[in-house]
Amino acid sequence: MSVISAGDELRNRVSAYATLLRIPNLFTAPPDVFLGAVLAGFSTTGPGLAVPLDHVVSLSVISVLLYGAGTTLNDYADIAVDAVERPERPIPSHTVSPHAAFSFGIGLLVAAVIVAYVLVNAMAVVVTICLAVMISLYDFYLKGTALGFGVMGLSRGFNVVLGMTAIGGGDFSVLLLVVPIVISGYIATVTWMAADEMAGGTQRRISVTRITTVGVVLTVILLGIVLPAPPVQFGVSGVLIVGFLAVTNRQLRVASRLRTPATVGAAVGSCVLGLVLVDVAVIALFTLRLAAVTFGFLIVARVLSSRFDIS
Repeated sequence: MSVISAGDELRNRVSAYATLLRIPNLFTAPPDVFLGAVLAGFSTTGPGLAVPLDHVVSLSVISVLLYGAGTTLNDYADIAVDAVERPERPIPSHTVSPHAAFSFGIGLLVAAVIVAYVLVNAMAVVVTICLAVMISLYDFYLKGTALGFGVMGLSRGFNVVLGMTAIGGGDFSVLLLVVPIVISGYIATVTWMAADEMAGGTQRRISVTRITTVGVVLTVILLGIVLPAPPVQFGVSGVLIVGFLAVTNRQLRVASRLRTPATVGAAVGSCVLGLVLVDVAVIALFTLRLAAVTFGFLIVARVLSSRFDIS
């Protein structure tokens, strides 16, 4: 009996930490890095995309560590609020102690910087530290403020920039920097909408988010025209980005009509996972092979989202 109880306790603890980390969301982080690496590779070396694979893998690990740190420290900072609004979460339910959650989150931030220093390059270290600072500022000081929404969006854009450091230097095209900038704006509006999730959202926040999804789609299409991308790759990218618009706006329409915590939460989750489709659509403009690999992360995230919370 004691062995079974110990096994159950271990499973509960593992599940609790998986919830803290928002396991499905972790799989949305590496695609940003892939996107950044492809943008940097094209900008500095041309269509050959000569990007060090070991750096891309290491940067993907860094991205996952940073994302996990952000969600863990977010729950630590929200102990009082979650005790009322989400008492089932790991910290308010006493499955994970506040001290353990804080230590775990800080440990992930430190680990990310160490990996960048040991396995990548100085540029990666700088961007990783910037991301760690933005994550900490958002979780502990800026959440719920206008500046906080911007910082959250910027941190996602910097995740793409993190992938760009795989090259370690070079002259990047200003045009390609439009991609992380647009992603930053998109995630900022999604975060703004998510902040009002428990109240059922507001019509204005949902509407603005819908507008930004259209802006994302237009950006990808225009990028494909300006590059210009080969017809087949442009077509695949177009299908993917239209799919992004259809999937996200289906949930956003439901949230706009019902405005309940459940429907707004589902819309937020759809928008977060939808970012992977955006990454895949842009990558497809450069290379279909890596786009297919990146799409696999979306499939894993979707499967895991049926078991773990996203927002």
